[in-house]
Amino acid sequence: GGYPVPLESDAKGNSTLFFLVPYPGACIHVPPPPPNQLVLVRYPKGLRIDDIYTPLWVSGKLKVEQVSNDLADAAYALDAGKVRVVEDADL
Repeated sequence: GGYPVPLESDAKGNSTLFFLVPYPGACIHVPPPPPNQLVLVRYPKGLRIDDIYTPLWVSGKLKVEQVSNDLADAAYALDAGKVRVVEDADL
């Protein structure tokens, strides 16, 4: 689980590539979290992200992969099979 930082969207405006970060707005602030706290999520199916302060659960295959981006660097990447908003019942 974590918070999304959208990086790429499809033609419908759904996020297909985003960082999953440990706290809301993490990559907006300087400095960003260290690479071992960031996961690059690839989700070709796409997800509408209207609010980066909404926590997500993401499941899929996690791998060690160094990714550099203008916003931050990540030490992990995840090919997401399922992404959903965290609900009160999850807590």
